[in-house]
Amino acid sequence: MTTNTVFLLFCAVLLVLGGVAFTLSRAKASRVRATGTAMHAQPDQYAWFAVLATAGPALLVSALGAFALLLMGAEIPTLYLLSASLIIAAIGLVMGLSQVRPDFHARRAIEGVIRKLLAAAAMISILTTLGILLSIITEALRFFQMHSFWDFVTGTTWNPGASFLSAAGRGEEGGSAAQFGSIPLFAGTFMITLIAMLVAIPFGLGAAIYMVEFAPLRVRKAAKPVIEVLAGIPTVVYGVFAALTVAPLVVDIAGLFGLDASYSNALAPGLVMGIMIIPFISSLSDDVINSVPNSLREGALALGITKGEMVRNVVVPAAAPGIISASLLAVSRALGETMIVVMAAGMRPNLTANPLEDMTTVTVSIVAALTGDQEFESAQTLSAFALGLVLFVVTLTLNVVSVFMIRRFREKYRVNNL
Repeated sequence: MTTNTVFLLFCAVLLVLGGVAFTLSRAKASRVRATGTAMHAQPDQYAWFAVLATAGPALLVSALGAFALLLMGAEIPTLYLLSASLIIAAIGLVMGLSQVRPDFHARRAIEGVIRKLLAAAAMISILTTLGILLSIITEALRFFQMHSFWDFVTGTTWNPGASFLSAAGRGEEGGSAAQFGSIPLFAGTFMITLIAMLVAIPFGLGAAIYMVEFAPLRVRKAAKPVIEVLAGIPTVVYGVFAALTVAPLVVDIAGLFGLDASYSNALAPGLVMGIMIIPFISSLSDDVINSVPNSLREGALALGITKGEMVRNVVVPAAAPGIISASLLAVSRALGETMIVVMAAGMRPNLTANPLEDMTTVTVSIVAALTGDQEFESAQTLSAFALGLVLFVVTLTLNVVSVFMIRRFREKYRVNNL
C-alpha cells in the first residue's frame, strides 16, 4: 500500500469518525434536553466539541509526526503514525461523548479552542521568521569559517569565482583566492533603492493627498484603480520596460549633456522600480489620510486657513506615522527586488557613486550564488546566506528606526496639540 493511499484512507476514516462524533453527541444532547434537564449549551455545540475532541488530537499527532519525519529525519513508518493518530481519534470520540452532560460548558470549551487556534495562527509568522533566521545563520556561520567576516563587510571587491576562473585560464588545480567584499553589492542596493524612493515617495504621497483631499469623486473612482493596476504588473514586465525603453532613453538624455552612460545603468531600474512602488505608497497613504478625523480638518478651516495649509499643517502631520510606515514598507519592497535589476542594471559588482554606470544588488548576487553548477558546500554558494544575513540585519535596523521615528512623530504631534 502506497503512502498516498494510506494518507487518503486516514483522511476518510477521520472524516467518518468526526461525522459519528457529531451525530452521536447531538443525539445524546437532544435526548437529555427532551427530559427537561437544563443544559449549559445547545446540542450542536456539544456535537462540535465532540468533533474537535476527535479530530484535533489526531491531527496534532500526525502533524508532529510529519514534522519529525521531514525536518528532524526521524524514521517513523507512515502506517504506524497514521494508525496511532486514528487510535487517538477514537479515544477522543469516546471522551467527547462523555462530556455531553448538563454541567459541561461546551460553548466555552469551543471558544477556548478557537482562541488557542487563533493564537497559534498569530505565532506562525513569528516562528517562520525565527526558522528562516536560524537557517540563514547556520549556513552563514559556515561561510564565515572559510572567509573573514571583517573582510566580508569591509571589502570593496566581490569576485567569488576568481579562483575558478584563474584555474581554468592557467590549467592549474588552484588559482587566486576568491574575494567576497560585499560593499559594492550593498552600495548598488542602496543606490537603486534611493533612486526608487526619490520617485515613489513624492509621486505616491502626492497622488494619495490629491485623491483624498482635492479630487472629485468621479476622478477618484476612475484614477485610483488605474494607479493600483501598477501593483499587479509582473516585475519581469517592468524589467523589459526598463531594459528596452528607459535605459536607452537615459543614455540618450545623458548624451545631450555630454555624459557617458552605460546601457546597463543603475538609474533606469531605479526609476522603473520607483514607478512600480508608487501604488504601495499611494494606497497605504490614502487609507492613512482617510483615517484622519474630519473634526481636525473642519477646525483648521474654521480658523480661516486655506485647504492647502490645512493639508500641510494638520492632515499630513496627523498621518505622518502611517506615511512613514508605508514608505519603509516600500523601501523593504525595493531592497528585495531582483528581476528589474538583473535585466536593466546588469550583474557586475561595481563600487561607484555614478548612477549612469552598471551596478548590481545583494538579491541578484544571492540568486547568482544559488544557481548554476556550484556545490552547496562551496564558499561561493554559502556566500548567499552571508549576504542574506546582513540584508536581514539591515532590514531589521530599518524597522527599529521606523518604530522609533513613528513614536517620536506621535509624541511631537500630541505635544503640539495639547
